[in-house]
Amino acid sequence: MSNLEPLVSIITPCYNSADFISATINSVLEQTYTNWELIIIDDKSKDNSCEIIEEYTKQYSKISLVKLTQNGGVANARNVGLQEAKGKYIAFLDSDDLWLKEKLKKQVSYMEDRALPMTFCAYNRINEAGEVISRKIEVPNSVNYRQLLSHNVIIFSTSLTLKSVISDTKFKKLGHEDWIFWLDIFKKPFNGYGINEPLVLYRIRQGSVSSNKLKVIGFTWKILRESEKLGFFESAYHFTKYAFATVWKRLR
Repeated sequence: MSNLEPLVSIITPCYNSADFISATINSVLEQTYTNWELIIIDDKSKDNSCEIIEEYTKQYSKISLVKLTQNGGVANARNVGLQEAKGKYIAFLDSDDLWLKEKLKKQVSYMEDRALPMTFCAYNRINEAGEVISRKIEVPNSVNYRQLLSHNVIIFSTSLTLKSVISDTKFKKLGHEDWIFWLDIFKKPFNGYGINEPLVLYRIRQGSVSSNKLKVIGFTWKILRESEKLGFFESAYHFTKYAFATVWKRLR
């Protein structure tokens, strides 16, 4: 990587995250990679998230807050963040997840040295108290569109993507909007590349969609059939692989 570090735009949607947002912001401030901008989009929180964030914006010019006037959901908030982003790279960081200090440095270096379009990394799960509740969740060396149909291995907070690759791709207001976003991008087509080192702490919160297995099952089938327009048998094939991978991951 050259001495001139490319700008990374970090997009963080926030809704009622007062309990976690300080730790999330601090994990960005502690990055060994320094050329970044953090764009936080508050989706009209009902708690004091904005007040907490504003204390950071007063101290750090690299942190900005966009306050939405009405709640539009995480897909809309991320789309607003993409419009604001100025960086060569786009990183997504959810308002309750944490980055380890070397996260950006290692990913940017890896991508710059190899001219890669996007990377993602391994991670550990944590609970609401910040306690690690899993072993390292490993990721494959690479993934393409067909493989993503069977299993979304890309946790959003682990990703780093060239803005030019994302281009005008937008988030859709559907369940599993993160998975649909990756599928839309990977149709271009290209591969994403995994870094099998845990650089992110992914928080599991009670009542979240990702923790509601019945909702996840319904969203998965709907995406395969309606969003990706696959036939019944092909959908069943990918759905079975997705279910198996999900159960296996939960058991680890």
